[in-house]
Amino acid sequence: MNNVDTSYTASDAPFTKFLKDHPQEQVIGSLKTPVQTRHMTKINEEHGLIFSVNKLRDKWAIGTKWVFRNKKDERGIVVKNKARLVAQGYTQEEGIDYDEVFAPVARIEAIRLFLAYASFKGFVVYQMDVKSAFLYGKIEEEVYVCQPPGFEDPNFPDKVYKVEKALYGLHQAPRAWYETLSTYLLDNGFHRGQIDKTLFIKRHKDDILLVQVYVDDIIFGSTKKELSTEFEKLMHDKFQMSSMGELTFFLGLQVQQKSDGIFISQDKYVAEILKKFDFATVKTASTPIETNKALVKDEEAEAVDVHLYRSMIGSLMYLTASRPDIMFVVCACARFQVTPKTS
Repeated sequence: MNNVDTSYTASDAPFTKFLKDHPQEQVIGSLKTPVQTRHMTKINEEHGLIFSVNKLRDKWAIGTKWVFRNKKDERGIVVKNKARLVAQGYTQEEGIDYDEVFAPVARIEAIRLFLAYASFKGFVVYQMDVKSAFLYGKIEEEVYVCQPPGFEDPNFPDKVYKVEKALYGLHQAPRAWYETLSTYLLDNGFHRGQIDKTLFIKRHKDDILLVQVYVDDIIFGSTKKELSTEFEKLMHDKFQMSSMGELTFFLGLQVQQKSDGIFISQDKYVAEILKKFDFATVKTASTPIETNKALVKDEEAEAVDVHLYRSMIGSLMYLTASRPDIMFVVCACARFQVTPKTS
């Protein structure tokens, strides 16, 4: 690794306690590799943090924390262990720490249309994501954050950092990243969709290259393979990217690209919501609702937890992306979200 200044020899302590809930075969890399961190000055440079010597005037320093996450594939197998420094953006005050925060993200309908068009044109859809995407966006507001836990300077424990780049967790971070990415694509010959602002299009004679953006996840495809290759190189020239090959899993959608079409399903998502609402062991039915029983307001019936009911409806609404057969029934149930009853 070329970004590590110093490495330390790990002790021969047993690793059993760390692997109790994480199978050893799923651990990526060597277990004997010691913990390696960038030098403090490198962290400042990478995260766009500048030491602030002056005392803050009418400003609060925003707290920071580390978020650790196991990233899993559609089968539930751990494919990546992630550690990310996040600002506690919920303490930000509008008008002081941020102004405009809106950033467009792709809707699930847009992804479905994208895949339908790719299937119709017969081209392969690829996926890539940006490493530490938000750190590429510059913020305009004056924002300060506390020193990261575990990386406090012992000589200056009371000092804070001034943030230059869009640290994860800040309200304005998604907008700053979107502006950076869209500007780069527009400068390189792309046109933004008139309705869907997360769709970018590039034409070359009779061929077309389509790029769909969901924050730091990008899917793309072209009627000419060389255009997809060129786009991948274009992104690598500006950002640190992870190329993930052909699209197989995106926003909860499992995608199978075959010669006779593109097939989408949500098997993993279905299993998750059945488990979440304790329906994993219930009896199955051939229709999503009783065919001869209309839903009516039942004032006498026992009331149910409104938050639980709304959570169920929301989960099922997302499932209609791949299951149009339950659309009518879910919308019918959604009409009773104010005072839901057992019936």
